[in-house]
Amino acid sequence: MKKKKQKTKKALLKRFRITPSGKVLRLHSGSRHLRRKKSRQQKRRLKKPVEVKGRLAIKIKKLLGKTKK
Repeated sequence: MKKKKQKTKKALLKRFRITPSGKVLRLHSGSRHLRRKKSRQQKRRLKKPVEVKGRLAIKIKKLLGKTKK
């Protein structure tokens, strides 16, 4: 019997990005609304992506189908 291919989790595909070197990046939370009360410095910081580390990064790569076998 033929083994089924794993489908990519589309929700994760929209939320995370994998760099060519294999790092998993995500955006900061808290940058969508209520920006008026946040400082310029804080808003600038929220724009930059953050690296996801540890077991969570491994799990995300697996669900996106980016693991090496």
